[in-house]
Amino acid sequence: MLHYLTIRLSKMSKHKSLEKEKVFAEQLNGRFAMVGFIAAVGAYLTTGQIIPGIV
Repeated sequence: MLHYLTIRLSKMSKHKSLEKEKVFAEQLNGRFAMVGFIAAVGAYLTTGQIIPGIV
């Protein structure tokens, strides 16, 4: 999907640099979301609580 999006963006010359920034921002957002999910799973596995210290 990302490869297809990159190909589509390379064909569009009008907003090429702006679209590249959006793709980078979305990739970074996805990576941070994955790190947060792994941290939440790790916290649950180690403490047994969904939000440690609150519940």
